[in-house]
Amino acid sequence: MRSREVAAELLVLGAQRIVVGSVAVTKPAEVQQWLREFGPDRIVLAFDVRLDAGGTPCLTTHGWKSQTEASLWDVVASYLPHGARHVLCTDVARDGALSGPNLALYADAVRRFPTMQWQASGGVSCGADLVALAATGAAAVISGRALLENRIPAAEFAPFLPSA
Repeated sequence: MRSREVAAELLVLGAQRIVVGSVAVTKPAEVQQWLREFGPDRIVLAFDVRLDAGGTPCLTTHGWKSQTEASLWDVVASYLPHGARHVLCTDVARDGALSGPNLALYADAVRRFPTMQWQASGGVSCGADLVALAATGAAAVISGRALLENRIPAAEFAPFLPSA
């Protein structure tokens, strides 16, 4: 979502949640207002990160084209007073690579912000990755390529589906 109008329209049409990406980094005051207006359970803050030389997850924006110096930890902390509850975090170095998820990143995220519902994205390659991410405390997982390429049999991901 890039605008309040589109967000409001989709929510009125029945979307349970909307995902807000780069705008959550570039226009935080606007997105904080959306959290108050629509409610924190209706908004997922989506942050794409690259680890810097010291291992700090720093945010990228605009389809990974713009690297910022803002840390994931500082930006998430800034949203806590506004009631944020859902964060989708993608480690862009692993996205689509089937190299395994950044388990340390998601375990650290859950440890630092235990009230957040973390959605882990990037690197999932097999059912064992789903088990490992669940062990970090991640509330959900985004998998694209592994599912498209049938690398995770239905029997391995079925236990993680809400209706399973």
